[in-house]
Amino acid sequence: MTLYESLASELKAQIDRGLFGEGDKLPSVRQLSAEHHVSIATVQEAYRVLESQMYVEAKPKSGYFVSSNSTLNNTPKMTKPPQRPMDVSQWEDVLNMLLNTFNKDSDIETRCQFQHAMPNMTAKTLKPLTKRLHELTKNRPLDGMVYGDVKGDRNLRKQLSRLTAASGCRLQSDEFIVTSGCQEALSVCLRAVADAGDVIVVESPGFYGAMQAIKGANLKALEIPTDSETGLSLDALKLALDQWPVKAILVAPTVNNPQGFVMPDDKKKALYDMAREYDVAIIEDDIYGDIAYSYPRPRTVKSFDEDGRVLLCSSFSKTLAPGFRVGWIAPGSFRNKVLHAKYVSSSMCPTLPQLAIASYIEQGGYDKHIRAMRHYYLSARDALRADIKRYFPTDTCVSYPQGGYVLWVELNTKYDAVKLADKAKEYGIYIAPGQLFSATGKYRNCLRFNFIDGSQEVRTESIKLLGALIETLA
Repeated sequence: MTLYESLASELKAQIDRGLFGEGDKLPSVRQLSAEHHVSIATVQEAYRVLESQMYVEAKPKSGYFVSSNSTLNNTPKMTKPPQRPMDVSQWEDVLNMLLNTFNKDSDIETRCQFQHAMPNMTAKTLKPLTKRLHELTKNRPLDGMVYGDVKGDRNLRKQLSRLTAASGCRLQSDEFIVTSGCQEALSVCLRAVADAGDVIVVESPGFYGAMQAIKGANLKALEIPTDSETGLSLDALKLALDQWPVKAILVAPTVNNPQGFVMPDDKKKALYDMAREYDVAIIEDDIYGDIAYSYPRPRTVKSFDEDGRVLLCSSFSKTLAPGFRVGWIAPGSFRNKVLHAKYVSSSMCPTLPQLAIASYIEQGGYDKHIRAMRHYYLSARDALRADIKRYFPTDTCVSYPQGGYVLWVELNTKYDAVKLADKAKEYGIYIAPGQLFSATGKYRNCLRFNFIDGSQEVRTESIKLLGALIETLA
């Protein structure tokens, strides 16, 4: 990211957070130049970018002001899910979305796939990884044919120990178990901590894969309201723990899917303390944590764990590529149960991807890639939010992700996102309607967007078309 792009992004963030309201005068060119130690030309170029995105407007001899068409300050409201444990539904809807993503039989040319959550897999920073995988396939093919360690490759687990230290954890290599992606990690953890019929607390809205893992284990989901900026409502969680026999809390507090929030550290600590008070486990999904925009990356709930009740799950599916199917668990005191559940689930994981990723991390390729992707995703986020402001109804609410590459859009309740998704398919645009992210099919007026599929031009044109389609549904 160039200096002017970085400055423009910082100013946009300040506007989005309400530090500058509609019509407010922004700092002068000379003031910003002095404060940020950049040239006047850099500041002018940053303001030019903001003008083109309709964030600011220049007034002759007066300076720059927040535009009346500035970015959406409205973020989604605190959710209001059902207040009792529920059976998870929506499998057919999830399956249909997956089929639309990967098995296209339609003659309609695909314009843009907003519905999936896959990373940028064309980045040059991934080339050392693919090269290493090719070398292993060529020179050590037997390593990919024999049984490996049920816990996972030793060197990979050693590298995981180093990576998780960045989130505040102090974990040894023997404390990790490698899985076939984070989906298996969540499923294994649920089976390790709960029995059929038990109640699992989840964020609402929450990741549909986690919901389906709950369904697959014959558990019940108790949805807890979330704030789109700070995450799970601890007040609502306490009421739920007082009322229901909760067995575990399944959360994604760092770069949440679908809203993108990062729960503040003090709130993460309070969440852990509450789980300890009520003696329940926490299954922490940290799959997007490494691509939080802030540096150093945010802490995990696991970093506060003193008694092994937090089962930390993650994967390289969202940071590198989903096809490697390399995930992992740091299961704490549930290690033996998790290891048995993992063995029963899939025995050992493929070896070569583990070896390649371990080498990639060890040689510094992973850190370099993550740094590049943070900037790439941040720029794409700002561009999509600007497009939504420009082309969607004025009362639309949009989350403000603090990492990753998905965001949550809340339309007026008069609009049906399921109907919009069906209509959009006719134009080759695929979106994920909100009911997928609830155990019971709530949020039919909401959508989750991936903001990196295709080129910027294609995404802008697709959002423009979706905005026109929305108006036809009123």
